[in-house]
Amino acid sequence: MWRVIRLLALLGLVAAPLAAQGKTHVHGYTRKDGTYVHPYDRKAPSTHSAPKSTAPHTSPRSHTEGPRSSGSTHSKEQRSQKAKDEFMRQSGHPHGWKGHVVDHIVPLACGGSDSPSNMQWQTTEEAKAKDKVERKGC
Repeated sequence: MWRVIRLLALLGLVAAPLAAQGKTHVHGYTRKDGTYVHPYDRKAPSTHSAPKSTAPHTSPRSHTEGPRSSGSTHSKEQRSQKAKDEFMRQSGHPHGWKGHVVDHIVPLACGGSDSPSNMQWQTTEEAKAKDKVERKGC
């Protein structure tokens, strides 16, 4: 019985400072692309939300109105989910392949087709390296 009380008191001592600082603990997890995210503490989500603006967003990079973006100067090309699903089924990994992503051999931005014949499995590390340089050659 005393062990339980001591354990609860210890948990209270650990959790109380986190709650007082507005922090919450995030357990480790694995992303869809197969990378592992270690546990960490983060700021607790706010309980009130600011009203969303209805005014169009102006990008500081292009000085044009448009949808909010992640800051990338390249827009993502339209990809066919049907073609990707067909490639995954044909390659024997219909539900994905841990640690790998589907990659276009000839990038869509460079005129490559969005068909299973132009797709390949690539490790996430290889994909990141290729993404850094592939658009420069278009």
